[in-house]
Amino acid sequence: MSTLRVAVIGCGSIAKNRHLIEYHNNPHVDIVAVCDIVENRVQEFAALYQANAYTSYEELLEKEKPDAVSVCLPNYLHAPVSIAAFNQGCHVLCEKPMATSRDEAEQMIDAAHKNNKKLMIGHNQRFVSSHRKAKQLIEQGDVGKIYSFRTTFGHGGPEGWSADGKNSWFFKKDQAFIGAMGDLGVHKADLLRYLLDEEFVDMAGFVETNAKADTDVDDNAVCILKTESGVIGTLAASWAYTSKEDNSTIIYGENATLRLEDHPDYSLIVTYKNGEVVNYELGGIQSNEEGGQTTSHVIDHFVDCILHDTEPLINGEEGKKSLEVILAVLESSKVEKVGK
Repeated sequence: MSTLRVAVIGCGSIAKNRHLIEYHNNPHVDIVAVCDIVENRVQEFAALYQANAYTSYEELLEKEKPDAVSVCLPNYLHAPVSIAAFNQGCHVLCEKPMATSRDEAEQMIDAAHKNNKKLMIGHNQRFVSSHRKAKQLIEQGDVGKIYSFRTTFGHGGPEGWSADGKNSWFFKKDQAFIGAMGDLGVHKADLLRYLLDEEFVDMAGFVETNAKADTDVDDNAVCILKTESGVIGTLAASWAYTSKEDNSTIIYGENATLRLEDHPDYSLIVTYKNGEVVNYELGGIQSNEEGGQTTSHVIDHFVDCILHDTEPLINGEEGKKSLEVILAVLESSKVEKVGK
C-alpha cells in the first residue's frame, strides 16, 4: 500500500490548520473525503482538497471505506466515531483528549485490537524538537537525577481560533466534557510522561472556571503531580493568558536545569550547575498563530506507522494514561470542593 485513502471527520480549526494541510503535503496520502455537520464548511474544504463532502460520518465510512481517518470532533464524539471507524476497517488518528472517560478509552483500544488497526492520539508535543532534545539529554545522563518540574500551557481561549468562536463546543460541557484541562492540560501530562519516562502516582489540583463567562467547563487549573520515583512538580492549564501564549516547561535536575520553549530565540536553554549555559536554536513550537509551521509531524508519523506496520509513538494505551492523569486531577478538585 503506497498511497493511503484518508478522510477527515470534523472540519474545525484543528482540521483546517493541521490535519488537512499535513495530509495534503504528504506524498503517500490521498484525501478522499471530508465530513462536517456544517454544510458550507464541509463544501469549502471538499472543494479545496478535491474530496467528497459528507455531513454524516456513518455515510462517509460506508461509501468511501477509507484506509484511515482523522477524528477532529468535539470530545464526546471521539470514542463513538473512532469505534465506528475501526469497525469499518479504518486506522484512526484521534484528537486529544482521546475520550471522556477511562472506560471509553478502553473501548477504543479494544476496537482497534479487534480490527487489527492502528490507533494514534494527536499529542504533538512529543514531536517538538526542543522536547526531543531534552529527552535525549535526560536519557544520556546529562541532567542527572530529576528533582522537579514546572510546565504550563495557556492562551486566551478557544474563542480566538476555534471555527465557531465564542459559540464553540469547547465551552459546552455536554460536548467538551472538560475545558482547558482537556484542551491543553492533557498535552502537558503526556509531555511530562514522555520526558520523565515514568508514570504519575499522586495527583491533586485546583480546577476553576473564573476567566470565561457563560461556560460550565474549567478555564484555569493548577495541578501538583508526583511520579513513581518521587519527582514532584506543577502543571498549569489556562484559557486566561490573554496577552501571550505560554507553552513552556522547566526541568530541574541534579546537574542541570532545562528550559523548554521559554525564550523567544532559544527553544531549549540548558544551565549546568558549574555555570555553563548552552542555548539551542531548534525552531519554534507549532502554533495556530500567523506564520506558524505547517507540520507538527503527527500526521507524517501516523502515515508512516500504517505504511510500515509499526506502533505509533502515542498509541491508545499512551493516550489513556495521559487522560487518566487529567481525570485524577479533576476528581481531586471535586473532593476538595466538597470538603469546603
